[in-house]
This record gives sequence, C-alpha cells and structure tokens, in this order.
Amino acid sequence: MPAEAKSRPPADLLAARMQDPYPYFAWLRRHAPAHVERRPGRPAVWQISRYQDVRALLCDPRLSKDPGRVPGYMPGPSGLNRHLVHADPPDHTRLRTLVNSAFVPRRIALLEPFIAEVAHRLMDRVEHQVHIDLIADFAAPLTFRMICAILGVPEHLDTPGTRDTLMATIAPDTIADPARAGRDLHALLDALIVGKRAGEESGGVDLLGALVRAGDESGAMSEEELRSTAYLLLLVGHDTTMNLIGNGMLALLRHPDQAARLAGQDAGSSLLATAVEELLRYDSPVRDATFRCAGESIRLHGQTIDAGEIVSLLIGSANRDEEHFTDPGRLDVGRTPNDHLAFGYGPHFCIGAALARLEGAVAFPLLLERLGTVELAKPADELPWRPARVIRGLAALPLVRR
Repeated sequence: MPAEAKSRPPADLLAARMQDPYPYFAWLRRHAPAHVERRPGRPAVWQISRYQDVRALLCDPRLSKDPGRVPGYMPGPSGLNRHLVHADPPDHTRLRTLVNSAFVPRRIALLEPFIAEVAHRLMDRVEHQVHIDLIADFAAPLTFRMICAILGVPEHLDTPGTRDTLMATIAPDTIADPARAGRDLHALLDALIVGKRAGEESGGVDLLGALVRAGDESGAMSEEELRSTAYLLLLVGHDTTMNLIGNGMLALLRHPDQAARLAGQDAGSSLLATAVEELLRYDSPVRDATFRCAGESIRLHGQTIDAGEIVSLLIGSANRDEEHFTDPGRLDVGRTPNDHLAFGYGPHFCIGAALARLEGAVAFPLLLERLGTVELAKPADELPWRPARVIRGLAALPLVRR
C-alpha cells in the first residue's frame, strides 16, 4: 500500500510540531515517508523524512533550487531571492565561486581569537546577573558580530536594530507592517553596498566589498544578485549559528551528564569536536532544507512527485532516523560516526559550516565554565520557539543562576 494511503498524522502531533517536531517526524518516517500536503490555490508540498531519501535528494539534479519554476511562489523577501541558495548551475556555480574564498576553513580558523574575545566580553556583561537570556545576551550578538566581521559591515550598522530588521524576514506573518519591514531591509542592504562603493572600510575580512568590486569590475554579479547575496549571508551566517548555540545549550541543560563530559574541554579537543557534531544532529538549527521543487517527475515510495511540486527535505527528521543512527533520540556528545545532514549534502552543502563549527567549539565550553550553576527559568515545554519553516530556533532561552 502506498504510504500516502495511510491515515493522516494525528492532530496532537500536528499541533505540537512547532514546539517539538520529533514525534511528528517519527510518525512520518514510520507511516508516510513521502507525505504530500495539498491546499487549494497552492502548490503541493511533499515532506520527505527518512535519512537515505533526504540525503539522496539533497544532491539529485532532478530537484531544482529555482523558485521561478513554481508560479507565484516566493520563498524569501521580494527582490532578494537571486542568490546561490535559490540557483541551479551554472548560476549557482558562478555565485558560489565568488563567495567561497571568505569561508575556506583555514581563513575561518584565524577568527578563533576574535570569536573568543567577543564571547568573553559578552559574558563579562552578564557575569553578575541572576537572570540571563542566552539568546539575546549571548548567542545573537556573538554570531551577528562574526558575520558582520566577515562581510565587512561597518560598526554603526552592527546593532540590534539591524539584526531585528533581518530576523523579521524569517516569520513575515508576525510583522505588523510587512511592507515597511521590506523597505527597511532594502534600505539597509543598499546602504551597505553604497558604503562599499564609496570605499568604506570595516577592518574585517570584507567579503561584501570584494563582491561589490567583482560585480562592478567584471559584471560577475547583477545588482539584484549582489543585494540578495548580502541579505543571504547576513541572515544565514547569523541565524543558523545562533540556533546551534541556543538549541545546543538547551540540550546540554536537559542532559547534565553530557554537559559534565565537556567540562574543562578546550576548543581544540576531540571530544568537543564530536560534541558540536552531535548537537548539530540532535536538534538541528535547520529543520527543513531550503527551497527545492521537482524539475521533472520523481517516483518515491510508490508515489509520483510531479514537476513543479515543492519538495521539503526534513533534515531534522533525517537526523533522528532510527534506521540510520543508533538510539537517535539519545544525546551522546562522543557519538562517532556521526554523518548528520545539518549542513545539507552535495553541491549546496552549507558554505558557512566551518564558521558554525568554530563558533560552537568556542561558545559551548566558555558557557559551561562561566555560566556557573544555572537552570531553565521556565519549563522546557514552555520555551518560545520562533515560527519559521526552514529554521528551528528559540526566540529566548531564559536562565536563572542558583
């Protein structure tokens, strides 16, 4: 019997999937590994939940990253979708080549002292506070400072207001005035680009300046691609790593035996390296892979995904697949091997993987050392998760010192 002929997911699992998607994912893997949702006036969306299927489709050329293949569908803010995440070859190859040089691991490794300095400075600010929001006080400013340093964002734009303007695009349904938010975002990006054309220096790696020069001198990027790429890198370079730190610390707080294993580890230890990978797997900061649609018909589990239908590859589900991982619901900071899919797989493998790993390797031991004895300020099932399809991240992680 085709999987889709089985019953619909239970209502309680559907209702709880924003707070805790893993029971819903387990139901999908067991009963409907290729589950389709059809709504009037909208393109069909297929949810693919098993590890082997997700991994294979992440690099399947029959899936397109171009949202233009789905008429009327816009996965990101208007005018900001022409970037490498929403491109097929040869455009993807061209855009990724332009961005690659700033994110090679050896260059990212040079940022470790800067990351540690900023992280310690942030902890200094809350050292004597009883109540701490780990997202607002640490994870958000740390990760935004790092991506601003890499892109070459000037200091006067490295602010909470700039972060808020970017983050508003993750959940547009929660914005009181989406049109104004869109205008603010375009104005911010245009100001960055104009500053680079005027020779504005930031003292960082200045990837954005290099992209502006490449576009202006060789025509390698259109103005829309440049603006879209600046948006993508600012958002994704900050948001996903912020979620790694937030989700990871929540997991460690809920598993004190695993946190104890990391006590005293430094950023170069092998256990810490495996711990970062396990935290990426256990509660992945990317719940669903970014936009894909079928470029041609695809047969999967006795069903046909038609050309033009959206395919949602559930990374969070794949990383908990009991057919691939031993005891996947258990957090084990020493887990090896650990071929999780938190950074994707294939040609669209996350370009910022080295940066995320390094920030995690710096942040987790520092937090475990300097937070002291802390606990959640509210029950875990009452923590606020940000309403978004692709990412999985906490809106706040309130802690209290004891």
